[in-house]
Amino acid sequence: MTSPFADPSFARGLLLDAQEAGVARFVVAAIIADGERVLLLRRPADDFMPGLWELPSGKVEPGEDFDQALLRETEEETGLTIDRITAYLGQFDYTSSSGALTRQLTFGVTVEKTAPITLTEHDDHIWADRAQLPGVSDAVRELITH
Repeated sequence: MTSPFADPSFARGLLLDAQEAGVARFVVAAIIADGERVLLLRRPADDFMPGLWELPSGKVEPGEDFDQALLRETEEETGLTIDRITAYLGQFDYTSSSGALTRQLTFGVTVEKTAPITLTEHDDHIWADRAQLPGVSDAVRELITH
């Protein structure tokens, strides 16, 4: 499989579409699979949307490319190293805790190895069966199951 970033117009298209929609900031997320299971992280009780299970994800910093942010955020949140970005799986918009319209761009990835998981921002992780996902948002459920 070829990374969606192999096509230079891919990222430009995402940016133009977001500008038209009034998106103020981007988050990138990784679907990391181990067979039929996917890695989910739980938000801590004192965080925005406490207890929600989510994909490894994080904010794209100013001047940072989407693929660079995806590699950095995945490693920061899980300790895992992405070896390939295999597919663009979709997006959804939400209002962040600061009130900014945020777009999450989600990608399928492969990692060098699936363990150990080292958490820095979350209080737990699971390898969840795609058919029996715990408390994830409807948007994340849709991305994982389709």
